Amino acid sequence: MGKTKHDGPIKLPKKPDPKHWVSPVPFGLGKVKPKHIRDTMKVVLENSDNLPYAFRILTQGVCDGCALGVSGLYDQTLAGPHLCTTRLNVLRLNTMPAIKEEILHSDIDELRKLDSTELRKLGRIPYPLSRKPGEKKFRRISWDEALDSIAKKVKAIDPKQMALFLTARGITNEVYYTAGKFARFIGTNNIDNASRICHSPSKTALKRSLGIGASSCNYKDWIGTDVLIFWGSVAANNQPVSTKYMYAAKRKGTKIICINPYKEPAMEGYWVPSIAESALFGTKIADDVYQVNIGGDIAFMNGIMKHWFEMEENMPGSAIDHDFVSKHANGYEDLKAHVQKQSWDQLEKSSGITKERMLEFAEVLANSKSGVFVWSMGLTQHRFGTDNISQVANLAILRGFIGREHCGVMPIRGHSGVQGSGEMGADPFVLPGGDFEPENIERMEKVWGFDIPKWQGDIVGVSLENAVLPEDHEKKLKVFYTSGGNFLETMPDPAFMEECLSSVDLRVHQDIILNTSTLVDAKEEVIVLPAQTRYEQRGGGTSTSTERMVYFSPEIEGPRIEEARSEWEIYVDLAARIKPEEKHLLNFTEAEQIRAEIAIANPNYDGIQHLKNRGDVFQWGGAWLCEDGICPTEDGKANLLPIELPELRKPDGHFYVTTRRGKQFNSMIYSEKDPFNAADRYDVLIHPEDAKELGILEGEAIVVYNQYGTFQGKARFADTRRGNISVYWPEGNVLLQKGIYEQFAGIPEYNISVVVEKADTYNAQKDINYLEKRMDDLEQVIS
Repeated sequence: MGKTKHDGPIKLPKKPDPKHWVSPVPFGLGKVKPKHIRDTMKVVLENSDNLPYAFRILTQGVCDGCALGVSGLYDQTLAGPHLCTTRLNVLRLNTMPAIKEEILHSDIDELRKLDSTELRKLGRIPYPLSRKPGEKKFRRISWDEALDSIAKKVKAIDPKQMALFLTARGITNEVYYTAGKFARFIGTNNIDNASRICHSPSKTALKRSLGIGASSCNYKDWIGTDVLIFWGSVAANNQPVSTKYMYAAKRKGTKIICINPYKEPAMEGYWVPSIAESALFGTKIADDVYQVNIGGDIAFMNGIMKHWFEMEENMPGSAIDHDFVSKHANGYEDLKAHVQKQSWDQLEKSSGITKERMLEFAEVLANSKSGVFVWSMGLTQHRFGTDNISQVANLAILRGFIGREHCGVMPIRGHSGVQGSGEMGADPFVLPGGDFEPENIERMEKVWGFDIPKWQGDIVGVSLENAVLPEDHEKKLKVFYTSGGNFLETMPDPAFMEECLSSVDLRVHQDIILNTSTLVDAKEEVIVLPAQTRYEQRGGGTSTSTERMVYFSPEIEGPRIEEARSEWEIYVDLAARIKPEEKHLLNFTEAEQIRAEIAIANPNYDGIQHLKNRGDVFQWGGAWLCEDGICPTEDGKANLLPIELPELRKPDGHFYVTTRRGKQFNSMIYSEKDPFNAADRYDVLIHPEDAKELGILEGEAIVVYNQYGTFQGKARFADTRRGNISVYWPEGNVLLQKGIYEQFAGIPEYNISVVVEKADTYNAQKDINYLEKRMDDLEQVIS
C-alpha cells in the first residue's frame, strides 16, 4: 500500500487552446454527436413530477452511474461541477412513482409484449409479488408471506442448490457485504456479482502480476502523464465525465492513444458540456489509434516487447527501465526469451498491425517517462482475458510505470458499485479482505462467529446452467435469488438462459423495476421483492470508485415507495427466518453497524466506519498502490509473465464479431440510435471494403450467423479493422456460445467468429445442403 495521499482536485486552465478544437463551427453543428442540452431538457421533463427530489439527488448524493466517484456535483480530480448524461439517464429510476396497479396486475402475456425499456418506464415495484405456475397475473403478497416462503424453500434444499447474484444497479458496499455474509451464513458459496462478469480478469491478472486487485493509480494521474492509453475502452461513451479529465490531460501535453478494432468517434472528438471552450468547439481526444483485430491484443503487445528487446540490443536502456526491473520484477529473462522466439509474421497476422506500426507505438512508450494504461471489457471479455491484462502489466513493469505519479494500470469501472462488490465478499472466489483461501476463511470465521462452507462456489453462469441438471443432482439449482440483473439480456444464448431461469423451482427478484427476466415462469414460484435505491437507504450508504475512493452517500429526503425496503435489511430479515436460532450472528439494525464491521473484515476499509456525513470520503491504499515499486506479493516484487498467443482460427470469408454499447447503462437502453455514429441497434458495423467484396451496400439487409445463432440487421459502413465487425449488445448475444468461460476468472466469452451474407442471398440459399456445408465450416471457427 502507498504512503502518499491523494492531494485533491486541481483547476482547469482558463485560456482556450484552438489546436485541440474539433471544429471552428460552434456546438458541432452538422456533426453526429450527443445532444447534451436536448438530452438534459428531456431528463428535466421526465422528472418534472419530482424535480425537487431529483435536484437533491444530483446535488447531495453520490452518482449511481459510472464509477468515477462524483459526490454531489464534485469529485477529487478536477475543481468545478460535473454532471454527465449517464447519471441523468438513470435519474428517473430514483424519482418515478410506483407502477399502476391495473398495469402491474394485468395478464402476464400482455406484460411480456413489452421490452425491458418499456417495462422500466412503467415505474417502481410497489410491494411484494408472487406468481405460481398456471397463474396469469402477479398476486400481491405481504412481506411476511414472501420471506416465509423463501425461507421455507431454502431450508428444504441443500445449500449448494441455491445461488445469489447482485447487479451493479446503485448497490452500496453495505448491501454487498451483508449479502456476502448472508450467503455464507445460510451455507452457500454460490454468490456472484456484475463486477466479476465484467472485470474479473483484471483482478485475477493484477493479483498474479502485481499483487493488487484494483487500479494502482488515480484519475488525477491522467493529467500530465506523457502518454495515456485506452485499451478496449470507450470512456467517452461509458464514463462521460472522464472526457473532462481527458481535456485537462490534453491541455497538459498528454498524448492519448486508443487501441481498438473500431475507430471510435467518441474518442476522436468530444464536446464536453461543462467546459465552455469544448462545448463550443469540441476537443480532439485521440492522437493516434491502433486498430487491432478482435482478440489480437496479446500479439500486439508481444510485438511491442519484441521491438523493445531489439532496441535494447542496439542501445541498452533505450526501451526497458532496467533499474526498476532489476530491483522490483521477476521473470525478465524468461519473458525476453519467450517474446524473441515469436515470428513477426505470426504477430502481424494475429494482431492485424504491421511491424512498422508496432515499432511506432513501441517508440512512443520507450520515449515516455510516464504512462497510464486504462482498459475495459474490450480486453477482459475474452476466454483469454486474464492473459490480456497480464500483458498490459508486462508493458507497465518493463517501463517502470508503476507506483509513482502519472503512472499506473487502471481497469476503469462502468458502474458505481462494482469496485466494492468483490472487496465486500459478494463473489465465489473472494471473502472480505482476501481471496477464498484457508487462511482468510479462518480469519473471517472469527469475525463472523460461524463456520463458512469450504467448498468452492460457482460463478453465476455455471449456477444458472446447473438449473437443467437432473433433479437429484447435488448442485441442481433450485433457488435463484437475484438482486437486479437480467440474464436474458446480458448472457450468451438468451433462449438457453430462459430455459435455465424457467427450470428453477423458486426465483426471487429483488429489484426496483420489472424487466423481461422477471416475467419468466418458474417451476414453483416467482417472488418479486421491492427494493429501495441507495438514496432511500436508511443510514446512507457507501460506494467505491475506480480509483479506490470510498464515498458516503446520505439518505436523501423525498417521496418513498411505501413497501420498498433497504436491500441489506431484507437479507437480515430473511437470515433470521432461515436460522432463527443463530439470527444474532447476522443482526444489523443500522447501516453504521455494517460499516463498523466492514472496517474489521476488510482492513483496507479501515476508515469506512467514520463516514457519516454528506461529502465524506477516503481512499484506501493511498494515491498509488505498489508505491516505489514495492508490490504486495510474497517477495515484494512484480511478476513478468510469458503469455502465449491465443488460437484465433477463422476460415476465409469469416469475420470476428464483438459486441458494442450504444446509448445505454448496462443492458438498459436509453435510445435506439447511437449518438456517436447515428447507428441503429440492429446495425452491423462493417468496413466498406469488406462489404464491397460481399456485394453489400450500406443500409442493406444482412444476416450474421454461426452455429449458435442468427442475427438479422443492416450493414453500416464504419472505420473498423478489416475482417472485424461489431453488433450492439445485448441484441447481438444470440451469436454467442453459451458455457464458454475464461479459465482463470470465469468471465463469459463475448467474441466469436461469424459469417456475413446479404439477406436475400441467405434466404434464397436455405436448402439443406447449403446450410449443412456452412455449418460444417463454422465448426472450424474457434476451438
